[in-house]
Amino acid sequence: MTPWDSLVRGSNSSSGQSASFYLTGIPGYENVQPFISIPFCAFYLTAIVGNCTILHIIHTDNSLHEPMYYFLAMLSLTDMVLSLFRVLWSISREIQFNTCVVQMFFIHTFSFTESSVLLAMALDQYVAICHPLRYATILTPALITKIGTAALLRSAFAMIPLLARLAFFPFCRSHILSHSYCLHQDMIQLACADTKFNVIYGLVLITVLWGMDSLGIFVSYVFILHSVLRISSQEGRFKALSTCVSHICAVLILYVPMIGLSIVHRFAKHSPPLIHIFMAHIYLLVPPVLNPVIYSVKTKQIRQGVLRLLFPPKIGSTVM
Repeated sequence: MTPWDSLVRGSNSSSGQSASFYLTGIPGYENVQPFISIPFCAFYLTAIVGNCTILHIIHTDNSLHEPMYYFLAMLSLTDMVLSLFRVLWSISREIQFNTCVVQMFFIHTFSFTESSVLLAMALDQYVAICHPLRYATILTPALITKIGTAALLRSAFAMIPLLARLAFFPFCRSHILSHSYCLHQDMIQLACADTKFNVIYGLVLITVLWGMDSLGIFVSYVFILHSVLRISSQEGRFKALSTCVSHICAVLILYVPMIGLSIVHRFAKHSPPLIHIFMAHIYLLVPPVLNPVIYSVKTKQIRQGVLRLLFPPKIGSTVM
């Protein structure tokens, strides 16, 4: 028996809100985990700073007050919240049940919200390419606000029944979670109760929400591709498709780790712990870090805004 097992042996039988859980770092590397945490913290700090930079540029530059950049601001805000809730409540190994559920709620809610925002961005691309003359009249600020609010409320309300049932579960098995943060599919494996509702509801939730969003994104790009192929010049087709590259990359870096983590939890339960931990960190680390980089590199206006922040023009300078 390891010292870590001895630590939690006395709390192996508890229920609901009285339970404490223990987050897992990287098994076998406990002695060097303080050093391992440094690059992870650096990545999350990069994610927070990068997304704050995107939000600042969009807020301060009036020329970016357009539907495309409003949706990009929603994406950056979602990524920043995910990073904050991942870091702030995972500093200590021990975490109380209520705190774990709250962290779980925000992580899952904003993951689903990010998927909905990517769907909204796909619709934005569709309107911009297929109906450019009606772009401003279709995507009004009022409609954009409603889309953002609906995306957040849909994800939040969908999670409430799933997490509310956790308060009634007894946890008589090990209280050691498989990751360094709280996930629903991880916690229900420790419950000594009938978790069939949570398992089925979780699968339905993922299928419906991700399924609807991914289907909407796919259909949008079918229409976009159909419209682009009707452009006579090759340069025009290339220019139209190049505006979609950033969004396609954002979709891939969200959905691929998300699907991979779900598959590992449901169909590879007996795989080495390092695989679970590796997939879990990619799931929350990659999108917040890479999205600001992708949009800063591929979007001219954002790139110029970043350069202005890094190299501000000298006040009072004159051209000689």
